[in-house]
Amino acid sequence: MKILLINGSPNETGTTFTALSEMKKTFQQEGIDSEIINIGNKAIRGCIACGSCGKTGKCAIDDIVNEVAEKFITAEGLVVGSPVYYASANGTLISFLDRLFMSCKADKRFKVGASIVCARRGGLSSTFDELNKYFLMNQMPVAASNYWNSLHGPNAETAEKDKEGLQTMRILAKNIAFMIKSFALAKEKFGLPEPEEKIKTGFLN
Repeated sequence: MKILLINGSPNETGTTFTALSEMKKTFQQEGIDSEIINIGNKAIRGCIACGSCGKTGKCAIDDIVNEVAEKFITAEGLVVGSPVYYASANGTLISFLDRLFMSCKADKRFKVGASIVCARRGGLSSTFDELNKYFLMNQMPVAASNYWNSLHGPNAETAEKDKEGLQTMRILAKNIAFMIKSFALAKEKFGLPEPEEKIKTGFLN
């Protein structure tokens, strides 16, 4: 069992990394393999709506998005971490997620999803909501903790003092591990729900 941890911060060892690292330690204790992937400092352009991925099953822009997509196929879960920029996620991360979720044609149903957000002070709730929509639109159950999944601090040293935030990360990781293990048993016994062909409608037809 494996879960991918996406670090959307351009600072590879900052507050977002601190939160993900706390989760990684907990996953190890729970017997879940995890990998932190730093994408926040990469040159990742947004989706160009070329439609190529619908034919080839991968993004036409061959960069780290396609690399992570291959790992996403076999992973049981995805955690996305971002710093807060103007009450929103890092733009590089959004470009990454737009292309990953559009181009990766793996069955995402019942892969566990979770987002974590980090800031010096405010704007976390709107960023948290923004990131969770990627999971909710792809039939990915969203894991919860005992508070909003956030860690405060302008740097890693300060973030380490946010004991409540670090506890939130540990509980979130434990809940994700439980969900992954439970879904594995449920899939073995019951299988996945029968899928329906996607119906797409427009407001003018």
